[in-house]
Amino acid sequence: MTGADLRRPAALAAACGGAFVLLAVVLAVHGWRPFGFEAAAVHWGVTHRPEEARAAAIAVTALGTDVFPYALALAAGALCARMGGPSGRRGRRTAAVLLAPVGWLAAGQLLRQALMRSFARPRPPAAGWAFDASWFAFPSGHAFTSALSAGLLAWAVARARPRAARTATAAALLFAAAIGSTRVFLGVHWPLDVLGGWLLAGCWLALGACLLPHLLPTAPDGPRHRTRPPHDDRADHRHRRVAATALLSARRTRCLPGPGGPSR
Repeated sequence: MTGADLRRPAALAAACGGAFVLLAVVLAVHGWRPFGFEAAAVHWGVTHRPEEARAAAIAVTALGTDVFPYALALAAGALCARMGGPSGRRGRRTAAVLLAPVGWLAAGQLLRQALMRSFARPRPPAAGWAFDASWFAFPSGHAFTSALSAGLLAWAVARARPRAARTATAAALLFAAAIGSTRVFLGVHWPLDVLGGWLLAGCWLALGACLLPHLLPTAPDGPRHRTRPPHDDRADHRHRRVAATALLSARRTRCLPGPGGPSR
């Protein structure tokens, strides 16, 4: 991966990380209390939540935790492993490539949990919860996990099938948006908790895009060919001119008469 290829993910990591730090500072200065628009959003979800919508939201939000995000990360690893050629050639390296996105997701979870405990922002009032929730509010674990796992899969698709990069990115964004919105609708997170989870996921994903390519293959292994030297057209042209001049001189020599005059 060249320096030019690293600029975009590095810039994204810096932007998302800086925005996350700024958001945390703003919330800390505000005493980790909800802003007015946050309380209004949670109140709207609590008062506009029929049983059918509640059940659908719970089903969607369940995709942002437990097994499913790790299945997405494993699928990302499988795509990257396929780019390395037949798996029988290098078993240990193939296993490392397969599990690299899963490990990056797990490492991100440790970071997110440490930050959540450190900030200790209270959740919305339990009276409005659609189901029981644990731990603190900021940053949202479901928002972080869904955005990171879907982002890892989109990143792997972009590496393996560049033409599908936009479709995979759009699908990842829609998935993360759906999971994040259900957290507010179900009354277990403030809107800025979800935004913080997205920003932290974007930063961690971009850092992974900078670091993981050093482990992952970029193209399938194929037969090695000897490198041919560059072709010099000018030298070829000079050789043809020399050959043509020599041939013309030989013909002229045969046509010249000898010392005794022309033969009869």
